[in-house]
Amino acid sequence: MTTTTAIVRNAEDMERRWFYGGGTHRWLARESETAGGFMMFEDVMVGGKVTPLHTHPHEESFYVVEGSIRLHLSGATQDLHAGGFAVVPREVAHAFLVTSAEARVLSLHTPAGGEAFFRAASEPVVEGGTHPGVDFAKVIAAGVESGAMTVTGPPPF
Repeated sequence: MTTTTAIVRNAEDMERRWFYGGGTHRWLARESETAGGFMMFEDVMVGGKVTPLHTHPHEESFYVVEGSIRLHLSGATQDLHAGGFAVVPREVAHAFLVTSAEARVLSLHTPAGGEAFFRAASEPVVEGGTHPGVDFAKVIAAGVESGAMTVTGPPPF
């Protein structure tokens, strides 16, 4: 992997987006900045946020910075707490549930390829505004349009 440019950002310089599946993303590295090698964002989520069972055509890795999540992966469920890490292989069905009051998770996608999905399923944060709310119809439509996320079932929790 070769990045096309050096990437150096402080938190206040990162693009922030409200994700329609719940949570707020801060973009650390975009696909175009890594020559498609990876993309990475921080996801700040409130307790109770849940995803349906889904797959991606790329690897997805989670590093829990704060809080805890319950990860369902390949039919097994495991709790991940701050400092916990998981790698979800391509096309493997998975889902998660935020089990703490809030969780901060770093999400790394390799190779890149899912940014179009996350952008179509989110909108820029408006200072002083509020999250537009969860809208799984928009998330599912963005997944179909981009080919980067396929819902395979309801949340398994």
